Amino acid sequence: MERTLPRRKVLMTLATAGFAGTRVAAAAECRIVVLGDSLAAGYGLPLAEAFPARLEGALRRRGFPCTVLDAGVSGDTSAGGAARIEWVLADRPSHLLVELGGNDALRALPPEQLEANLERIVAAARTRGVAVMIAGMLAPANLGAEYGAAFAVAYQRVVDRHGLAFYPFFLDGLIGRPDLFQSDGIHPNAAGVTVIVERMLPTIESWLRDTGVHPEG
Repeated sequence: MERTLPRRKVLMTLATAGFAGTRVAAAAECRIVVLGDSLAAGYGLPLAEAFPARLEGALRRRGFPCTVLDAGVSGDTSAGGAARIEWVLADRPSHLLVELGGNDALRALPPEQLEANLERIVAAARTRGVAVMIAGMLAPANLGAEYGAAFAVAYQRVVDRHGLAFYPFFLDGLIGRPDLFQSDGIHPNAAGVTVIVERMLPTIESWLRDTGVHPEG
């Protein structure tokens, strides 16, 4: 798939405060950056229907005062995300949601490389006091059970090592539902994104609460 520049969306512009540790100070702005591939970039969808925008809307309806920024690049692998992490962190997010690995699996890249790249991303974020959550991916069945198990373990090791919030499969609830995908059978359509956001919200809300972000009112 052709690599494209990230489409970034900011609905609010507020002064940004410094962050310490992995807890966000009560007075600090909640800024979530989604670092990912075409699934985060909203390939084939209007910006308003892409995952970051839909997630922001869902969080705000629940009282969470968070801006969600799109740092997705279509075709990106975990190595590409690791190469971009310093640029992404320059936006001074309070939270980083990592959605990478799908293109690693499609290219049958070594799972140990996925683990190393995720480790690099997490280390860079935590050094700056940015809270991290990982949204994983499952390897295609045609790559075999051994590869699939090693691929899943790569995520789990990083999550366990750092005690991160974890959503194991970004496309959970969509597989076997062609009505939730675009014509390519790979990228979710608007209805598919709705399902993703609904399923991920409990994990994301817990992550936010655990890092000091609570609903207003």
